[in-house]
Amino acid sequence: MDRTIPEQDKFELQQNYRRYLKYQDQYDDAFNALKQSKASRVWIAGVVTLLFGLGSEFFFGVAAGLFGLYFYRIGSAWYQSFQIDEGRDEVLRWFLSKGLTFEGRILYFRDDAVLAQPIDPFADETYA
Repeated sequence: MDRTIPEQDKFELQQNYRRYLKYQDQYDDAFNALKQSKASRVWIAGVVTLLFGLGSEFFFGVAAGLFGLYFYRIGSAWYQSFQIDEGRDEVLRWFLSKGLTFEGRILYFRDDAVLAQPIDPFADETYA
């Protein structure tokens, strides 16, 4: 049995689908930036300069600056991914209210347990 979506939801569904894909791309980029920030080895340079910092205030300040840079990059990347995730969740809630869900970038009806019939929001046969 093929299910359809009401014709009056066509424009809004297509716009929210595009918005979700945009948020998904932004979220993937922000998440990769967060992983890259966490993998940064600036903290190692901070530890090395901290060892020198025990004998000099200059190196102690440099070590503090390196640690500050490391944690600032992690914090700003996390904040950016958090903001994008909020927008993406808002669009996902809209789709859930219409009985639809996403699996990755593919749209399905929520009751399609085996994910056998993906929905193309730009095909006219999807709407009744």
